[in-house]
Amino acid sequence: MRSFTFDASTGRVVFGAGAIDYLPSEVERLGASRALVLSTPQQARIASDLSMRLGERRVGIHPHAVMHVPIEVARTAIEEAGRLGADCVIAAGGGSTIGLAKAIALQSALPILAVPTTYAGSEMTPIYGLTEEGLKKTGRDARVLPKTVIYDPCLTLDLPLKMSITSGFNAIAHAAEALYADNANPISKLMAEEGIRALVRGLPGLREDPQDLNSRSHCLYGAWLCGAVLGMSNMALHHKLCHVLGGTWNLPRAEIHTVILPHVLAYNAAAVPDAMERIERAMGTPNAVSAIVALMQRLGTPMSLEELGMKRADLVRAALLVMELPYHNPRPVTYEGVLALVEDALMGRVDCS
Repeated sequence: MRSFTFDASTGRVVFGAGAIDYLPSEVERLGASRALVLSTPQQARIASDLSMRLGERRVGIHPHAVMHVPIEVARTAIEEAGRLGADCVIAAGGGSTIGLAKAIALQSALPILAVPTTYAGSEMTPIYGLTEEGLKKTGRDARVLPKTVIYDPCLTLDLPLKMSITSGFNAIAHAAEALYADNANPISKLMAEEGIRALVRGLPGLREDPQDLNSRSHCLYGAWLCGAVLGMSNMALHHKLCHVLGGTWNLPRAEIHTVILPHVLAYNAAAVPDAMERIERAMGTPNAVSAIVALMQRLGTPMSLEELGMKRADLVRAALLVMELPYHNPRPVTYEGVLALVEDALMGRVDCS
């Protein structure tokens, strides 16, 4: 076995049905007494519920998180946290809300307690992203990693089925890319494979019964693992593409990851046979790319960038933006290769050979 370094930088996890009941004691454990609850406008109800649970430890609600964390939205939230004298932030929701909490933590060093209601996995990473003037910039900083994450599958029961499915594929994409990261190691690969296996087990159950708590638990467990391996792994072409498409064209995050996933896997497949083998083992299939496509079709996900609102006229700029600051990738990234990839993704054509 080759030498490797394993750096487990995740925070405390409280997992299980009803785990949200521990919210007040977990805030107390952080030494906090003035918690600001964050959410998107659509999830203001759950933000209000969490705030009520905190009693005297609450200081306010800020239900203004949006996709891709525009810099103006981040600045407003940072100012609000300061005005209220918050000593911690509680992020209730998915990647948008957790991303906003990270923007606050980056500037103020306030601790984050995350309560995920999707399978995005952002709560397990020190990765942050901010969008300014149509460009999304990402970075890593230990200050933005949530100190505590409460995973309660009961809180995902209201997540609409379509969002649940694409959020799950978003998580699978994290793990798939972590399998061939340039700093991958035996432990991260083990976690990534198990995360994919859990999601592939849970997502079909949601399709049959969105209220099935067992399936929700499998998906949330898988999302935890997939987010954790993303947090300890360097990103590659998949995430670079998604950051460009999301930040510049404001396409929905989970749906972008879903559509792009099989295309990047096909692009890299020949260069990463071990990663493909692990995905195939997790999914019980002889071909990772075709299995992902088949599962997407079975679960009714978007299959093309065109469905998300991308235009053919935008493809050249997208390829150029990817090439400006390309991430490491196991197969060399070229302008021609990226342009061909996004052209196929626009139309939903995938080479499964």
